[in-house]
Amino acid sequence: MTTYTSPKEIKVGVIGYGGAFNMGRAHLKEMQAAGMTPVAVAEVDPSRLAVATQDYPGIQTYGSVAAMLKKSDVNLVTIITPHNTHATLALQCLKADRHVVCEKPLAITTKECDLMIAEAKKNKRVLSTYHNRHWDGWILRAVEQIKKKKVIGDVFRVEAHMGGYSRPGDWWRGSRSISGGILYDWGVHLLEYTLQLIDSEITEVSGHAKAGFWAPQTKWKKDSIEDEGFATVRFKNGAWANLTITHLDSNPKPSMLEITGTKGSYLIDWSEYTLIRHVDGVKIRETGKHYESQSVLFYKNIANHLTKGTPLIITPEWSRRPIHILDLAVQSAKLGKALPARYT
Repeated sequence: MTTYTSPKEIKVGVIGYGGAFNMGRAHLKEMQAAGMTPVAVAEVDPSRLAVATQDYPGIQTYGSVAAMLKKSDVNLVTIITPHNTHATLALQCLKADRHVVCEKPLAITTKECDLMIAEAKKNKRVLSTYHNRHWDGWILRAVEQIKKKKVIGDVFRVEAHMGGYSRPGDWWRGSRSISGGILYDWGVHLLEYTLQLIDSEITEVSGHAKAGFWAPQTKWKKDSIEDEGFATVRFKNGAWANLTITHLDSNPKPSMLEITGTKGSYLIDWSEYTLIRHVDGVKIRETGKHYESQSVLFYKNIANHLTKGTPLIITPEWSRRPIHILDLAVQSAKLGKALPARYT
């Protein structure tokens, strides 16, 4: 693998620039803050390329990925495009000997992940997923209290929830074929949190889905995402996790994560955590604030990995785990039976 003497030597670019959240700009800013040098943008929309040149005067702009890979000396490429394009674009960049970061999710299927991982190993290139939420303040605090301080004893159940009662939007995330389905947006975040809290291999996934209620009212019709997706994950150590993402819940749960252990429960919502414990027969309830998020550490770790050999935190194998769960959940819902996990 090519190494660099300083982050400044790492020339970075993005595939995709605009969109609802100006994600291309945000990624380049974070890479630049980590010491790397923005040099290229590939984007099919000329108006977004114009914005890129305003944000970064002199940056190289390309109307296709092929042109960027052929003409640019970019070393590291971040892919910021719809989910169903991640695998194809990542393989294209890896085969051109570029390091690759994919926005989450890494891909839609386990097969795609395995192909990407194999290509990265073959070409000795970095492959990672932008799991910046690995450093969200709520999970940083939860990991400290639950795993290090053992405040709720041994964790045996994690319940993750997101959504309410609302029609899905008409943008591309509302398309099942483009996004992967309802579980793939926030589900990949919630599963990544869960996997930080349960140190065990996945053994089995069971999926359930309700579809067809909102679809006639959406732009995507039959290709609309499910109304609700649900998955149960079994782990080798006996723990399990439930994931629910819904557009059809009239009584949504107040917390996004509820972690249950032998000595108590730990609930996470957007603004604070709630810790419920039993001490000497008395039920004690306390609340507190989350830590500050440190999402900038993602690209700092990438830069340190390429310059100092610091271990990569978000490895492709780590990124594969939530995708494998999501993939199995979708298949399981269609087949009506639980499916075993597969490790390479």
